[in-house]
Amino acid sequence: MYDIDDVGVFLGLDVGKSAHHGHGLTPASKKVFDKPLPNSEPKLRAVFDKLAAKFGTVLVIVDQPASIGALPLTVARDVGCKVAYLPGLAMRRIADLYPGEAKTDAKDAAVIADAARTMPHTLRSLELTDEITAELTVLVGFDQDLAAEATRTSNRIRGLLTQFHPSLETRPRTPRLDHSAVTWLLERHGSPAALRKAGRRRLVEVIRPKAPRMAQRLIDEVFDALDEQTVVVPGTGTLDVVIPSLARSLAAVHEQRRALEAQIGQLLEAHPLSPVLTSIPGVAVRTAATLLITVGDGTSFPTAAHLASYAGLAPTTRSSGTDGENQRTHSFRTAGLSRVTGKPTNFPYPYVSYGGTKRSTRRSA
Repeated sequence: MYDIDDVGVFLGLDVGKSAHHGHGLTPASKKVFDKPLPNSEPKLRAVFDKLAAKFGTVLVIVDQPASIGALPLTVARDVGCKVAYLPGLAMRRIADLYPGEAKTDAKDAAVIADAARTMPHTLRSLELTDEITAELTVLVGFDQDLAAEATRTSNRIRGLLTQFHPSLETRPRTPRLDHSAVTWLLERHGSPAALRKAGRRRLVEVIRPKAPRMAQRLIDEVFDALDEQTVVVPGTGTLDVVIPSLARSLAAVHEQRRALEAQIGQLLEAHPLSPVLTSIPGVAVRTAATLLITVGDGTSFPTAAHLASYAGLAPTTRSSGTDGENQRTHSFRTAGLSRVTGKPTNFPYPYVSYGGTKRSTRRSA
């Protein structure tokens, strides 16, 4: 539990883009501060210094430690204040206990401050992030944005092929659009007519340097798919414009991701935990970096069981009436660990039976 014995004032901050609303409470619940704070270092520093001079130790609590909450936390540390994090889900549940249904910045800040004062067990410690981890956080976040963009673009290309010539999307046995030979082909010949015009022999020759082993097979399957459809779906002519543009965008995103992976790898090598993480079977650069920025060095977890519980892997009892024999594992609630496992955060995990009869495993998330 977070130690609040020496805290003189609890300053809850409902962080915002241009301003944060601050609400200060003493241990006796006396309100000593309640006003907006501009998101600038001089203003934040002045308020923190004033409260520290008058009340002693100041505990600054935020509900969003990253992004818009990064500056006030950094300034608070620099002036000697304690910092803590109240998870957003916990804050919202606590807010439901207070009268009124209105949601305002002032009320949220007051809830954050009062929760820190009366329920310190809900707070999470915010350790100072080292420079390598901070840089990895930014780069991994950008890489995940690029991965989402690549998926969106690939799905758009597949959707167009399915709409106008389904066989071209399903017939080739090389479905990966991230292969350089496939994107190169789509960049230059985006429609069925363009592929036919280029000719089988010429296409095999031009893509062989990019795919020596599958060039002949790929082109043969493409032309087999072309032969399966004799009708022309209205609007097919637009593929000459849309598909090449999407393919160029997809190729550019993949190139960015490859360059970014090299940068992430260089940073990861400089971290002392890199050899440990990369020695795990199946863990490469991207997964190791995601694990590092999600769980850190592991010192915040007293035991391995605590980490398993945080990850949602610890079985918990679900009993009701006579149905008391079954346990289940929580779905992954942590976005970072969800990305590592490749499963969505609402993935329904099965019940695990311990001595009882197995029940139906899937439930709505």
